[in-house]
Amino acid sequence: MNVKDLMEHDQNDPLRSFRKLFHLPKGVIYLDGNSLGPAPLKVFQEMETVLRQEWAEDLIRSWNSANWWGLTDRLGGMVAQLIGADANEVVVCDTTSVNLHKVLHAALSLNPGRNKVIAEADCFPSDLYVIEGVKSLRQDIEILLEGRDADCITDLLDNRVGAVLINHVDYRNGHIRDMVSLTRAVHDVGGIVIWDLSHSAGVLPVQLKNCEVDFAVGCTYKYLNGGPGAPAYLYAASKHHSECNQPLIGWFGHVRPFNFERSFEPATGIRRFVCGTQPILSLRALQAGLEIYQDTNLNQIRKKSMALTQLFISLLESECASWNLEIHSPLEASQRGSQVSVRHPQAYAVMQALIARGVIGDFRAPDLMRFGFAPLYIRYQDVQEAVEHLKQILENEEWNQETFLQKATVT
Repeated sequence: MNVKDLMEHDQNDPLRSFRKLFHLPKGVIYLDGNSLGPAPLKVFQEMETVLRQEWAEDLIRSWNSANWWGLTDRLGGMVAQLIGADANEVVVCDTTSVNLHKVLHAALSLNPGRNKVIAEADCFPSDLYVIEGVKSLRQDIEILLEGRDADCITDLLDNRVGAVLINHVDYRNGHIRDMVSLTRAVHDVGGIVIWDLSHSAGVLPVQLKNCEVDFAVGCTYKYLNGGPGAPAYLYAASKHHSECNQPLIGWFGHVRPFNFERSFEPATGIRRFVCGTQPILSLRALQAGLEIYQDTNLNQIRKKSMALTQLFISLLESECASWNLEIHSPLEASQRGSQVSVRHPQAYAVMQALIARGVIGDFRAPDLMRFGFAPLYIRYQDVQEAVEHLKQILENEEWNQETFLQKATVT
């Protein structure tokens, strides 16, 4: 496919108009939306309003006049549309790790007497740290890991399983797990399933209710473009709301918060999972990112995502075959999220050389370069140009410079 063909693809792209809704620095091809999404243009206006008017002028009145109080629920409803849930089953609050603490405890509270917690050995490490934290409070818990204790999660399932945590899309290689079959397998032994959607929400059609998922968590600063450190979201199936318990309770989750009662009584719905006062400025920044999705079609997004990643892989195979690159993502598009991971012995230095040229991806130890393809703002011609830059870097060994070899604090 030549440059003219790619430009025609971009011209006929049904998602073409969304690119102009983002601030994309001139001269940059941004292939790191799977780590931090770019700023929506509307966020600048949103922050101006909340800072200068709602906070500076209206002061504390904005909890009512600007409905700050309802932000967590309102944004939760917007996320719910992207993950196949009802609005009253999702709340935006806290961080992914904090929310995982909540739902893991909640899952175990639904399964008293069961002490097995199953996860993936190679999942995002914070998930494992959270499980260790839960174990420190419940010494009876036995942690079993796919990839360490067995080859597959299903081999670990039995009638002692309390909760199973699964990442929908692998953060290292983009592999998609089968939500339908794995959820069913966990339920068949009486377990509760938790899905981490951090690398799928916004680029994959997700159907939590149809899959009968119990709990889910995810971040909003990747494909949802909520900004650095944006609040996360938490999903709990409505059937569990009145039955489960979680220990991170606070006044925002009280059924009558402004009665200031001495004893805690949880709110009746998803609000019971909120702890303390939430970060209003960050929530309002996230609102700008989520509003973009109100006019999108996730099936169109997924179709373009597969096309972009397939184009990238095809160009790597044709243009960069002479160098020591190994595609670490699934080659079958239907099994791949919206990223392509590539192995190289000098992955960090190569990525730094790319960034110096304005092609921004990221690195994961020990030898992975990750390239994220967010369909709302990445063009087909961006993919071709990125591969051309990579080819030149490898051809000329541009990466072999001290400035690129020296690792920064944040890699």
